[in-house]
Parts: sequence; structure tokens; C-alpha cells
Amino acid sequence: MDADQAHMRRALHLALKGRGKVSPNPLVGAVVVRRGRVVGEGAHLQLGGPHAEVRAFANAGPQSRGATLYVTLEPCAHQGRTPPCTEAVLDAGIRRVVCALEDPDSRVQGKGIARLRAAGIQVEVGLGREEAERQNAAYLKHRRTGRPLVILKLAQSLDGRIATAGGDTRWISGEQARALVHRWRSWTDAVMVGAGTVIADNPRLDVRLVRGRSPRPLVVDGRLRVSPTAQVFGRPGAVLITADAAPAKKQRAFEDRGVEVWAFPARQGHLNLGQVLARAGSEGITSVLLEGGGQLAAAALAARAVDQVRLLVAPLLVGAGVAAIGELGVRRLDEALRLEQVVMRRLGPDLLYTADVGYPCSPA
Repeated sequence: MDADQAHMRRALHLALKGRGKVSPNPLVGAVVVRRGRVVGEGAHLQLGGPHAEVRAFANAGPQSRGATLYVTLEPCAHQGRTPPCTEAVLDAGIRRVVCALEDPDSRVQGKGIARLRAAGIQVEVGLGREEAERQNAAYLKHRRTGRPLVILKLAQSLDGRIATAGGDTRWISGEQARALVHRWRSWTDAVMVGAGTVIADNPRLDVRLVRGRSPRPLVVDGRLRVSPTAQVFGRPGAVLITADAAPAKKQRAFEDRGVEVWAFPARQGHLNLGQVLARAGSEGITSVLLEGGGQLAAAALAARAVDQVRLLVAPLLVGAGVAAIGELGVRRLDEALRLEQVVMRRLGPDLLYTADVGYPCSPA
């Protein structure tokens, strides 16, 4: 590994310190190197707080002059919650910038790189791009499409069940896996479940097993079967997502409890998840952890709304029970959804598979 790669790897590692703290802003890490020695480093750690570059320059002080800046995302060139980072780069006297990734935000989109080059700074783009894109998958999708990244989390038995025939769900996965799910929640803007999960489990959908923020709970219930007294609706920022034809009196019962209601057109109680996710994106939600149940998972997959899958498989055999994923309408194997970039790891007795979802091409 050469020096540039090592310094960018450090910047990428620093960026992870912002997980669960800076959304809807991106994760960014920065390292300042002068004459082969790291003299400053920083990360974006708080929404509205100093950006990674500014923290790195403060750490480096006058040693920034004539140095190289390694940064995981293009420095911003606009006035937002904080001043433009391009001006901080110029004021610091940086000679060279190595940037992993261009920022697709319409206020940036190459303007930061152009500003630095126009000032005579050498700018190189692309080192560490693949890892930077993985880190900021939610931010990048939100900026490019207006919709959040959707991560489908499933915890199932070895024979593909998420509950027994009698509805018992606790606990399929082990303690280590459950703690990791809470960590995922703390890194995600919102957690989404269907009415069946709320009725069967009455979950809180918060973060209890790790330190961190709790995500915004989104409950999808086109037929408005859930009760406004369910635990999840006591959570700050809770949202009920239902059909606009649902009785107004029932909707008001949720609003009276401080629950926000999003109502959409529905067909036989089934909502268009594309519309739901577009609304979530407009609310500044860049990532959604979809936790169940099987029918909502199937609907999201059928709508091609799921970007990633995180599948926890426990060494249990349940037999007849509740399927992890409902009907997808697959009649031939070449119609099946393929998982790509699959990675497997052990979590105590359980196995965790993480993957991207590959959707087959339509006949058109």
C-alpha cells in the first residue's frame, strides 16, 4: 500500500465516527499530511457542527500550509449550516487535495473541485471511491433520487420462518445479533414495520441494547388496523402511514396522541411504497431499516424498493410457521431476485448475510 492509499484509508476510518450523528449530511473524514507526516485529522461529528476539513485544519494549525489534504468527499462550495469548506482549504494554504468522491448534491456537483483547481490547487479524485460510496450509500441515493436507502432486515430460522404457527417470535436470533440490530437502528434515520408486526409484537423499535439515537418509527397500515395506544406510537416522531380513504375519526385518534399521519391513495388497502418513500425522502430521511413483517418485505421487494438485505439466520427449525417473505409472484427461477456482493459472518450461533439486491430486467 502506498502512502496516498494509507492516508485515504485513515480518512475513511475517521468518517465512520459520524454514523448516526450527522444525517442528512454525509459521513466525511479528512487527514492533513505534510512532508509525509500526519499533522492533522478530523471528521464530521455533529449536524451543524464543523466539517471534517475544518476540524483537520484546526488540529494541524499552521502546518497545513503547503500540505496535502485527503478527504473522503468533495469539499462543499456553498454556505449551508457552516461556511464553504473550499474557502477553509484555501485559507489553510493546502497545496494538493486527494478526494475520494464527487458530491452529487446539486449545490456542489463539482463546484468545489472546480473552485480549488481555479485557485491553483492540485486536485485528484477517485482514490478510495468504492469504499466512500459504500459508506455514504444512503446520502448518495437520497441526493441522486430524492428517496432513502432501504435496508431489509430479516431474522429467520434455518427453514425461513420469522414466527411459529402460533405467532411466537421471541427470540429467533441470539443476543449478539439483537445487539447488532440495535446498532443498525442507531445508524439509520427511520425504522419501518407493517401493521402485522405491531399487532403481534407491540414493539418499541427503539435503541436499548446499545448507546445511540433511536430512529424515527414508520408504521405502514393501509387498512388502519393498529391501535393508537401501541407502544411505538408513544415514540417521538412516530408516523402512521395509511390510506387516505381511512376513516378520518380513526386518523384523528393518532394525531391526538401526537402521531404524524401520512395518507396516500390505496388499492384494496395496499399502498404505493414508491410514494411512501418519496415522502420520507422529502422529510430528510436518507435511510430506512425495514424490519417486517413478511408481507411488507414482499411488497417492498416487489416494488423494487429494497437496496440491501441483512439476513440473520438462526440454527432453528420451526416447520409450519410464518414465512420471512410473502408471495413475490415468482414462477420461474430466472424471475427470482438475486443477491449480489454477498458477505457472510458469524454472530455467536447465528449467521449474518449482507448483500445488495439484484432485480431482473423487465421484458421491456
